[in-house]
Amino acid sequence: MLKHPLSEAQVDQYRTEGFVVASSLFDHNDLAHVENAIRELTNRAIDGEDMSTILELEPEPIDGQRVPRRIYNPYDQHQAFHNLANDLRILDAVESLIGPSFNLQHSKLNMKPAKVGSVVEWHQDLAYFPHTNDDLITCLVYLDDATSENGCLQVLPRHHHHFFSHSSPDGTFTGMITEDLADGRFGRPIDLAAPAGSVIFMHCITPHASLPNRSSRPRRTLIFEYRAADSFPIWYGEMTAAAEASCRPVRGRRAEVARFGGPPPLIPHVGKYSSLYELQAESKAKVY
Repeated sequence: MLKHPLSEAQVDQYRTEGFVVASSLFDHNDLAHVENAIRELTNRAIDGEDMSTILELEPEPIDGQRVPRRIYNPYDQHQAFHNLANDLRILDAVESLIGPSFNLQHSKLNMKPAKVGSVVEWHQDLAYFPHTNDDLITCLVYLDDATSENGCLQVLPRHHHHFFSHSSPDGTFTGMITEDLADGRFGRPIDLAAPAGSVIFMHCITPHASLPNRSSRPRRTLIFEYRAADSFPIWYGEMTAAAEASCRPVRGRRAEVARFGGPPPLIPHVGKYSSLYELQAESKAKVY
């Protein structure tokens, strides 16, 4: 019996809309441990010789100082992130959606600092790492109050059963949706504003984006991607090997066979392996 399952209404919303928001799932004390971990990791990275293995910096400085925009693989970098990813409040919710056996696919921490937080263009997560089925869930933990002003997540509901193109005219993977979503043919995006400690459970094919943060308040988001144990990566190059290196079992049994299902996955043709931010910026520069 699960202690913290999602309600039937929440499960139904996830199935229908492609996401559900669990408001204030974590409290101030939970987030304080993460706050300390961020400070420790950031100081260690900036003082160290090879900062690039821990975090990525914003291209724009604040008051002459470079600030981080992403921490790589926080799950393996600090026990506080490991603990949160294995918290029953998250794991029971994930089990409500994809069953009792699943792995942590990867983790990251997007910082979205005040005044310079980078834009994230529209994309679908599974386009980056195709799998044999689509039972993968992106769990986004808001570490700060998230609003439209500081760049909260935006989603395009009910489009988690098909892929949009993520390719340039020459077929190269752009890291972002290249079809026009602005004319309303596919519906209107929804801003997922929520208080700190809230968790968004989002289907891996749900289109999502976020605007730059030009406010005076940060909008940090800790991201854990979980996948059903019988969902296996499809090999397409070095990005697959790099992603698979951070996969960790977290609940249930190891799958003996792969399960196939969901829409036929896109297999990206990647010119160069880089972060989402760099890939999207390079793709936009080529277009504009």
